[in-house]
Amino acid sequence: MKELELKYGCNPNQKPAKIMMQNGELPITVLNGRPGYINFMDALNGWQLVKELKAATGLPAAASFKHVSPAGAAVGLPLTEILKKIYYVEGDLSPLACAYARARGADRMSSYGDFISLSDECDLDTAMLIKPEVSDGIIAPGYTAQALEVLKSKRKGSYNIIQIDPDYVPAPVEHKDVFGVTFEQGRNNITLDESCLSNIVTQNKDLPAEAKRDLLIALITLKYTQSNSVCYAKGGQVIGVGAGQQSRIHCTRLAGNKADIWHLRQHPKVLALPFKEEIRRPDRDNTIDVYISEEFMDVLTDGEWQKWFTQCPEPLTKEEQKAYLGQISGVSLGSDAFFPFGDNIERAHKSGVSYIVQPGGSIRDDNVIETCDKYGIVMACNGIRLFHH
Repeated sequence: MKELELKYGCNPNQKPAKIMMQNGELPITVLNGRPGYINFMDALNGWQLVKELKAATGLPAAASFKHVSPAGAAVGLPLTEILKKIYYVEGDLSPLACAYARARGADRMSSYGDFISLSDECDLDTAMLIKPEVSDGIIAPGYTAQALEVLKSKRKGSYNIIQIDPDYVPAPVEHKDVFGVTFEQGRNNITLDESCLSNIVTQNKDLPAEAKRDLLIALITLKYTQSNSVCYAKGGQVIGVGAGQQSRIHCTRLAGNKADIWHLRQHPKVLALPFKEEIRRPDRDNTIDVYISEEFMDVLTDGEWQKWFTQCPEPLTKEEQKAYLGQISGVSLGSDAFFPFGDNIERAHKSGVSYIVQPGGSIRDDNVIETCDKYGIVMACNGIRLFHH
């Protein structure tokens, strides 16, 4: 099949719409549903991300995409009991299922209605994990018969399921039309591996294996994130992405705020929130987000808390949040372009960042390095810009 007609483009008024190949056959097969324009954009970007994550780490990988940027990405490391609780999973899961639980759990608010990408054949564990989540579709190189049966039952049988040829290699030159003008460029085929982390420019040069893994996860995630972008990672997964911001510091703040929320979801007060049993996952996520925010009284006032909880919880005060986050360390951060000012490092430090990789090359590199040295942060400058549009 050389082309596939779509219902419409980015918006319902944008017709006709299709995906097609100039040469050869489409590398995808739609097994169920009717994926749309944005679905395919998310699917094809997400597939590239997870394929590269597996190549870089040797572990199964998963990504949760929304509007052509990853809300989360991860590799298949086992889950702690706390992570199982905040990700709403139980029991022992396959490595691939662990990868998706982590990817979905990085930013559950943003992952609502996501498009899923898997590096490996979707197994039953992963399909059962996906089944109760609100999701638009999935792309993977294959599906077990049991997994496919489970996934086909989602959304009253209309769930979008795409299979991709894992051996497909795209043409080295890509094209894009904007306002009737065709752009042409070579694909970004750069390989991101540990050699990208060798040029450590700070006084502290201690970069453990876990940090190298997390920095690579951040870099590969940034390669498929709308720029400007900054990514925080820890424990084999993304914990905060700041995408599509015009200012680098805004990327750093946005991603840092998301990383803080990920950590605060593990606070004992949040873990102990007395939700009513019938409260659905998305409503729990929304309520937790408000509970952690400055608008916490929106869910704790009399007449409101009764909607969500069996009893009124105590607030998680700003002082308690600051004390809890102040104990966090070991977070890795990647940036798709150089940091122009040390204020990015100051903000990253507040979210427990201990390791950074960025291109370098700013006229203020000395200030950025000096700020890292003030906090004992390890920073590598790799000279690689990862803009993606």
